[in-house]
Amino acid sequence: MSTGDASAREPRTAAGAARPTAREWLARFAAALGLEPPDDAQFTALLELAAEAAHASERAAAPVACWLCGRAGTDPLAAARVARQVADR
Repeated sequence: MSTGDASAREPRTAAGAARPTAREWLARFAAALGLEPPDDAQFTALLELAAEAAHASERAAAPVACWLCGRAGTDPLAAARVARQVADR
């Protein structure tokens, strides 16, 4: 079984360039918004928040829960704890 060229399997943009990783894309997006990207702890906490929301409800709840966290100015770790409490109700 041939493994082939790894670069041939990388996701590509419409222009043919390799797509950035999630962290690379988020760094670019944050810079475009004039913000710092999430650090490792924030990144992990946001993923936990998104997972909690998606598993307790529907997948669509994940990005909206993260948006609500940002709108509230709540730390993602604290928001993930609140999400678990809401899910346990």
